[in-house]
Amino acid sequence: MKEYIPLEEGDYYLSEEGYKVFTEQYHRKRGYCCESGCRHCPYGYNKKTNRRQ
Repeated sequence: MKEYIPLEEGDYYLSEEGYKVFTEQYHRKRGYCCESGCRHCPYGYNKKTNRRQ
């Protein structure tokens, strides 16, 4: 079971389309890469190559 991480200011913003986009701050606080190809992944994951840089 994954741990719940409460959202704080700066953890996300809304895209022009209205989607929640998580920031690098949130990903670092979470502490691991989910390998979903997140826009602001600080772990260097590339969904197209399925590798971390």
